Amino acid sequence: MKDLNAALCLVLVVEGLFLFALPAVWKRMAALLQSVGERDLRVAGAVMIVVGLLALQLVRRVF
Repeated sequence: MKDLNAALCLVLVVEGLFLFALPAVWKRMAALLQSVGERDLRVAGAVMIVVGLLALQLVRRVF
């Protein structure tokens, strides 16, 4: 549970960095996402989950 909490905190840091460093780009991206269909967003989310889990396994095995 400690690792999960740490990971969620790091997600907040990364999201905050994007908002802090590139607010105009973030706003354009958010507007663009409005035009993307729900199915495409779900597929993109599923791909991100799989890639994230595979990367996590790789990191845990290497380090």
